[in-house]
Amino acid sequence: MGNNLSIVTISLLLLLAFTNAGQVFDVKSYGGQPDADITQALMKAWKAACAVVGSKVVISTGTYKLGSVTLLSPCKGAIEFNLQGTLHAPSDVASFNGKDFWVSFQRIDSLIVSGGGVFDGKGQMAWQKNNCGKKYNYKILPTNIRFDFVKNSIVHDIQSKDSKFFHINLLGCKNLQIQHVTITAPGDSPNTDGIHIGRSSNITITNANIGTGDDCISIGDGTQDVTTNQVTCGPGHGISVGSLGKYQNEQPVFGIRVIGGTLSSTKNGVRIKTWPSSPPGIASDMHFENIIMNNVANPIFIDQCTNQSPSKVKISNVSFKNIRGTSSTKEAVKLICSNSVPCQQVVVADTNLVYKGLGGSTTSTCVNVKPTFTGKQNPPTCTIKQY
Repeated sequence: MGNNLSIVTISLLLLLAFTNAGQVFDVKSYGGQPDADITQALMKAWKAACAVVGSKVVISTGTYKLGSVTLLSPCKGAIEFNLQGTLHAPSDVASFNGKDFWVSFQRIDSLIVSGGGVFDGKGQMAWQKNNCGKKYNYKILPTNIRFDFVKNSIVHDIQSKDSKFFHINLLGCKNLQIQHVTITAPGDSPNTDGIHIGRSSNITITNANIGTGDDCISIGDGTQDVTTNQVTCGPGHGISVGSLGKYQNEQPVFGIRVIGGTLSSTKNGVRIKTWPSSPPGIASDMHFENIIMNNVANPIFIDQCTNQSPSKVKISNVSFKNIRGTSSTKEAVKLICSNSVPCQQVVVADTNLVYKGLGGSTTSTCVNVKPTFTGKQNPPTCTIKQY
């Protein structure tokens, strides 16, 4: 993975240099003005830029209204979407005409999204209507930014705010780097995952600052070789692999690295979650290390929900190393695995998690798993094991 990553990094640096030297297409040249709707102007600018090798679409400083847009290939070469201003989504979900996205980048090779600007999803009205979690068949609300089948690309220095649903969603992407992004939504905003990754490979997320109402980062089925480095998370539900096993024929998850970073006042810390009564599945080679927890409810958590029909998602080759800080609950380490397919090759090394409340120290629980414990252990190694 290291060699592949270095090759990807070099290619992306070349991509940055190439587009910086390219032709600029400013939406203002196509009738897009501040405080007005620039949907048509952006589509015209994108089409013109796509016809040129190494081009840049620019939305300069100012505030703009933007309807749902799909930005896609074929483009003649590398292309940059440079947002310097603030885009406002329509507040009313009805204006999306059933589309599950606001801004969608599709089937693009060599894309840069940059500029320091803000994608403001105006999600407040939609959150009031969001009943996901209360009903199984809920209507999906628009995601702020979708990347579908985008490869050899980089997203850096952008902000996503108050999305109606997920902030950034990756599907079928390859060799994509996300750097220095800021994602914000209130802690009680429903289903506003920061970055969701599905069926994608060779994804890196570096120096992201995410505070939202759901998972800061969530990893879905078919995802392989993801590295997050120095992600700051909170509020939110933590960094999660899963939920897995909700649907038939899900693809395996493997090669997940969560390195460094800080989680503060989140519902969970680092978590692997599968659905009960799930079809068979595989999640393997997942490693979490050098992470600080500040007042986190479930700092280390494998959640296979054994009190219901067991999950059939097999979890193996997992490590939690040098996880330290404070837990807002006494039960700081919970390894709750399936009694149908118990977890295997789980390592817990050098943990130091202190209970933030009064009356006692932290504890750990292990169910259907025999972890290997090394180094310092606070909480003490779990003594209750059920098989």
